[in-house]
Amino acid sequence: MTSARRDDRYRIGFDIGGTFTDFVLLDAVSGRIRIHKCLTTPKDPSAGALEGLDELLRAAGLTFPQIDQLIHGTTLVTNAIIERAGATLGLLTTRGFRDALEMGIEQRYDIYDLFLQFPEPLALRDLRREIDERMTRDGVIITPIDLDQVRREVADLVTRGVEALAVCFLHSYKNPAHERAVKDLLRREFPELAVSLSCEVVPELREYERGTTTTANAYVQPLLDRYIARLEDALAERGFGGRFALMQSAGGTASPRMAREFPVRLLESGPAGGGLATAFFGDQAGHRDVISFDMGGTTAKACLIRAGKPDVAPMMEAARVHRFKKGSGLPIKAPVIDMIEIGAAGCPLWRRRGASTRSSARAWRRRPASTSSRRDAILGATRWSGSAEPDPRTPLGSRASSGCARS
Repeated sequence: MTSARRDDRYRIGFDIGGTFTDFVLLDAVSGRIRIHKCLTTPKDPSAGALEGLDELLRAAGLTFPQIDQLIHGTTLVTNAIIERAGATLGLLTTRGFRDALEMGIEQRYDIYDLFLQFPEPLALRDLRREIDERMTRDGVIITPIDLDQVRREVADLVTRGVEALAVCFLHSYKNPAHERAVKDLLRREFPELAVSLSCEVVPELREYERGTTTTANAYVQPLLDRYIARLEDALAERGFGGRFALMQSAGGTASPRMAREFPVRLLESGPAGGGLATAFFGDQAGHRDVISFDMGGTTAKACLIRAGKPDVAPMMEAARVHRFKKGSGLPIKAPVIDMIEIGAAGCPLWRRRGASTRSSARAWRRRPASTSSRRDAILGATRWSGSAEPDPRTPLGSRASSGCARS
């Protein structure tokens, strides 16, 4: 590791989970690492992250101008979709396809469940508008788009409080002309709206999956845009001039600009880092076939590593109605490291036994950041795992608290 360039010496990785935010500082010249942990601040996750970065650098005797690279993983996107905490969302679609998001693929994920439920669309029905336009499956225009109608519909949506707009026209993956014309119009006349086009987010066949993915992208776009902007401004004020990137669900990294445009690709940003870290350390130990298990305060995930690499799936499901039933969630067409969600982890289940996973996770993240809540986290994790309860006087930074390190 001594071959590292002097101008790329210090790197920091930090991951914001539902309960804790974790940090790792690497000195690429000496090979030494320093770790740090702080409580996540639910109202503004960037506040806790910046405070933790300040503490980490102060302990290491470094300053922000000395840091060459920051890699950031976050559960902000997936939490926003699960908790329905995103923007007020509108949808423009081809006439006759307003209800495609609710009709889905007309398959039951459990044929014996008489009370079967599916997740509600992210865009409410009265905020989904049909536009007179039509393409053939080969991209040939049958009905030219009526931009005056688009202007009227969007103006009405804005008066109803819409902050983000998804545009999903039939067969736009073959010919994006109509969607791009809408985007040009919105940029000129409604610049305050966050806009996601299906021809950019997921230019592929299958209208339902393309629609759910595009609406999910638009739904979290304003949230992530504000978050990254605050983080970049605060880092610049502290003198950081290095490279800043965010983890993607598939394991690669994205620039802040790319992450703000396509936030749905960060849906499993935090857990993806855990899978990659397991593959790396397994390889260093001479084991290329391993299983990662990442237990946090709100979720726990497992990932199979084969031949030193995790599998990458072409799509995922978000906000499942039934955790272990495929088809009960919103299909998201974005590559993701293939993981299974084991459960709701220890802390929220112990704190709110019998409550749903969603409400449990929300309650935990909104819990005041106090010493007692940290101690409850330790007790909850150990009770869930079946291990002996730690002494309540156990120092908060000791090994006993590692069970609730991430989400």
